[in-house]
Amino acid sequence: MPPGHVNLRMLAEYLELSQTTVSLVLNNSPSAKSIPPETRQRVMEAAQKLNYRPNYFARSLRQSRSMSVGVLAPDLSEGYFTRVMNGVVQELTAARYFYFTACHDWRKELIEQYPRMLVERAVDGFLLLNTPADQIQVPVPVVAISAHSQVENVTNIVLDHHAAVELALKHLYDLGHRRIAFMRGPKAIPDSEYRWDAIQEVTAEMGLKIDPANVIRIDAEGWSMKTGYHPMAPEIGYKPMKALLDKHRSFTAMFCFNDIAAIGAIRALKDSGCSVPQDVSVVGFDDILSAAYSTPSLTTVRQPLLEMGKRGAEVLLDRIANRDKEYPAEITMEPELIVRESTAPAPTA
Repeated sequence: MPPGHVNLRMLAEYLELSQTTVSLVLNNSPSAKSIPPETRQRVMEAAQKLNYRPNYFARSLRQSRSMSVGVLAPDLSEGYFTRVMNGVVQELTAARYFYFTACHDWRKELIEQYPRMLVERAVDGFLLLNTPADQIQVPVPVVAISAHSQVENVTNIVLDHHAAVELALKHLYDLGHRRIAFMRGPKAIPDSEYRWDAIQEVTAEMGLKIDPANVIRIDAEGWSMKTGYHPMAPEIGYKPMKALLDKHRSFTAMFCFNDIAAIGAIRALKDSGCSVPQDVSVVGFDDILSAAYSTPSLTTVRQPLLEMGKRGAEVLLDRIANRDKEYPAEITMEPELIVRESTAPAPTA
């Protein structure tokens, strides 16, 4: 049989096997485990040799599914999105699912409009990355990563922010830092308030004081596309840190909202004549790919972003396949502290 457009029936005839057997193997069905390994190997080799392509349209009609999901995200920037999406793609690709990715740039009308457009394209479910689900009403399963949406029909994949903050502040405390500055995240990002609440709780538990004069917020410096730079560029940390340093430097450490902001903050400190970490220690958040290669390399709280993406996609696919299955409203992931060059003992002077 020459390579070309080979369907399931033709492949089964070529192998002299039933279409059911071939289908179980190609779809990696749990039932395929009962098929001898040599037969499974023969099916896969023949499928590759004959350039077999599954008929997703026919399968979607049989299963009443489109074999596709919608992914909503604020942006496609390097950092959080890249790592989470890597996990999402791994899981969806393994399940032979297609995905539509739509970026809303925090525009309320797009957050409401895109889900409707994707429902019209018959997606089987939604993955929301850093996107609140409060105003998204769709007739399919929804899984939200880092969104903290206490809404019916939504399963949340979230980080344990209390544990994350505890890791960062205990590290700084053990290094002798008591005057710690904090960079709060943009109001639009759901994690911002949860992390700030955790900071207030943990500092109280540790007997640390938060000096309002040493608290900066990314919003205050124009977290917007209108400023001429991407909302997840290092400028989001550079500008508020520079503004703070222009007033005073009554702190020995800075806990930043994320790694992108921390990289910008380190540059602002250097431009102001401060050495990192000799004068000021800096801790980031996320552990993005470039964190280990910045100068100095960045001490950070690692969110298991890849695993969060994979878990979110896994839960969504399971909910699509088992619509009546009960899932908890929230699945919590654990953080990890990654110590690198940007933190050191507090200066004695």
